[in-house]
Amino acid sequence: MDAAVRNDPADLLAGLGRHWGWVLAFGAVTTVLGLAALVWPGRTLVVVAVLFGIELVAAGVFRFVAALAADDESGSTRVLLALLGVLSFIVGLYALRHVLLTLAALALALGIFWIVNGVIEMFAAISYRTMPGRGWTIAMGALSVVAGVVVLVSPGISLVTLAVVLGVWLVVFGAMEIALAWRLRSAVTARARVAPAV
Repeated sequence: MDAAVRNDPADLLAGLGRHWGWVLAFGAVTTVLGLAALVWPGRTLVVVAVLFGIELVAAGVFRFVAALAADDESGSTRVLLALLGVLSFIVGLYALRHVLLTLAALALALGIFWIVNGVIEMFAAISYRTMPGRGWTIAMGALSVVAGVVVLVSPGISLVTLAVVLGVWLVVFGAMEIALAWRLRSAVTARARVAPAV
């Protein structure tokens, strides 16, 4: 009985709606990042590649130290974790040294991610008929698939064009998230008005 109450779509919507501010903040940050990519496409790409390399280097150091410090792991597991840390560190250094190659690899990974993400979002929205904001989810999924296909089908696309496509996608996605946040807020407000009467 308790599980049924927790799985009620109205309760799930109310739970999500209480945190509409986080959805709004995420949408605002996404929109700002998209605008930055549109205004400074070249710099945006370099910053993304450098941050990616730094993240890999930091993750490699962290994993290596964690592998040495882990007492509850077996010897073979610690060796694998240490090797993974070293590999992450080396790949991160390579990414920092060869920014253009890093950008090409990121473009390929981004295209694949957009397609997979879009297909999953559309499938979830189509199969879950009572999903709140179902139309928005289908639209965002379709947009994600289109953006991924554009990146993968046009291998000769310039990196600046990719930055512009990324910027447009981020602005549209951010705007949709902001609209979803306001819809969640309205739904929670309406539910709060109905609840006392019930």
